[in-house]
Amino acid sequence: MRHTSGHRDQRRANQKLKDISLSACSHCKENKLPHVICANCGYYNGKMVIDVLKKLDKKERKKKEKELAQQEEAKT
Repeated sequence: MRHTSGHRDQRRANQKLKDISLSACSHCKENKLPHVICANCGYYNGKMVIDVLKKLDKKERKKKEKELAQQEEAKT
């Protein structure tokens, strides 16, 4: 049986996308998904879980080390 456009629209009213809730990393203050390891620094719950610099090549590693040093200076 055919459904009216009003019936169809009422059904589709709840199919909207939700906003992503982001939280700040406790170590580097970057936005990240809650309950997920920070992709920027590799910390979770105040502990280093993965070594992000280990996975980078030499050029990217130097750039990232400089960036992390600047963040550390900004904290103090």
